Amino acid sequence: MATLSREERRQRIKYRIRKKLKGTTERPRLCIFRSNKEIYAQIIDDVSKRTLVAASSMDKSFKNFKGTKIEKSIAVGKLIAERAQQKGIQSVVFDRNGFLYHGRVKALADAAREAGLNF
Repeated sequence: MATLSREERRQRIKYRIRKKLKGTTERPRLCIFRSNKEIYAQIIDDVSKRTLVAASSMDKSFKNFKGTKIEKSIAVGKLIAERAQQKGIQSVVFDRNGFLYHGRVKALADAAREAGLNF
């Protein structure tokens, strides 16, 4: 069996996770993506196939942000939770998108929980 690249391995994990997760209207899916420099978060309703809320470290509010990537992730987690509550979203299903649950992914999730999202 050939060895998998890092991206192929993440895709396999992602598909395995997505078989079990489904974002509904009552409980949409909080999906994250982590690149080398930035982090992105979306709250998605899989029934209507629409993105309800989005936040990323590329937002205008982060233009002059000084800090580590983990501090950026914490700020994005707080921002996504704040925007979700403005839209009336209280609880979500967390989709780590094939990334391991530590570091920036865990920081974003913990910050979103502290800011009021339930998952």
